[in-house]
Amino acid sequence: MKAKILFLGILMAISATVFAQDNQNIEFVERVHDFGQIPEEGGKVITTFEFTNTSKQAITLDNVQASCGCTTPQWSKEPIAPKKKGFINVTYNPAGRPGNFSKSITVKYHNASDEAKVVVLNIKGEVIPKAKPAN
Repeated sequence: MKAKILFLGILMAISATVFAQDNQNIEFVERVHDFGQIPEEGGKVITTFEFTNTSKQAITLDNVQASCGCTTPQWSKEPIAPKKKGFINVTYNPAGRPGNFSKSITVKYHNASDEAKVVVLNIKGEVIPKAKPAN
């Protein structure tokens, strides 16, 4: 009985995931970017999340918000026509933040006939601390 409940639960989770992916109107090249190791004193790092409008109507990015102030997004402000590409540039400032990091970027968008949808992007990496001055 437990096996049947577990199987049913897994099946429902997979179905929900597939449905959620099919329900999206934008397709990202990647949803997670790993900066790898970056030096703290190296300054800000930037990545671009590119996407394609896969719907039959123009979409508009309503808001793009990072999970903290160390991460700054900039995005396509004009409506993106069907089959056209848009972008979200994400800047991360490693200053004063040594160690591993993982930040999320929440993207809210809509087209003319749908209610707003949300996609979450992620950046991660490791900030290598700057060398401490010798005493």
